[in-house]
Amino acid sequence: MTSEMLIFSGVMIIGAFVSSVSQIMLKKSAQKEYPSKIREYLNPLVITAYFLFFGCTFISMYGLKVVPLSLAPALEATGYIFVAVLSYIFLKEKLTLRQIAGMALIAAGILVSSFL
Repeated sequence: MTSEMLIFSGVMIIGAFVSSVSQIMLKKSAQKEYPSKIREYLNPLVITAYFLFFGCTFISMYGLKVVPLSLAPALEATGYIFVAVLSYIFLKEKLTLRQIAGMALIAAGILVSSFL
C-alpha cells in the first residue's frame, strides 16, 4: 500500500469517525423531551449532527479519489466500531462479549481486505 493510499484511507476512516459522532449526537438528542415536534428536529444538536453527516459525504468522496472502491466498504465499516465505543463512553451503553467479538471480526476483515 502506498503512502498516498494510506493517507486517503485515513481520511475515509476519519469520515467514518465523524459520521459516528453525529449518530451519537442524534441519539443524545432523541433521549430528550421537547415542547414541540418542531423543536425536536430544529435544535442545535440535531442541526449540527446533520451538518456533520453532510460533511462526511464530502470526506468520503475525497478519500475515494485514491482509495479503490473495493476497499471503501471495509474502511466505512470502522463506523460500527466507532459507534459501539462512543455509545459505551457517552451513552453508558454496555458492550457485550458478542459485540466485542463482532468488532474484532470487523477489524480483522479490514486488515485482510487492505492487504489483498
